[in-house]
Amino acid sequence: MARLHLLVRGRVQGIGFRATVFDYAVDLGLKGWVRNNRDGSVECVAEGPTDALEALRLLCRRGPPGARITSLDELAEPERGEFSAFHVQPTH
Repeated sequence: MARLHLLVRGRVQGIGFRATVFDYAVDLGLKGWVRNNRDGSVECVAEGPTDALEALRLLCRRGPPGARITSLDELAEPERGEFSAFHVQPTH
């Protein structure tokens, strides 16, 4: 089990990016959150099996239809076990 913190920049708001990440993360059995940031980016923290985190990372690199990713910052960390489910957080 591991933890992945992603920050996605580009055309990533107003196109269903958060909803896509949420649905995919739930399907993968991941725990954590996704949110829009006021600077126009989307941020995600997820915990779970490394193969599921890699699948989520690839989705965030590609994005849903209409997305244009200009950068993807990622930080892999040990799992902290602080989440019980995956959810959408309010804009930060």
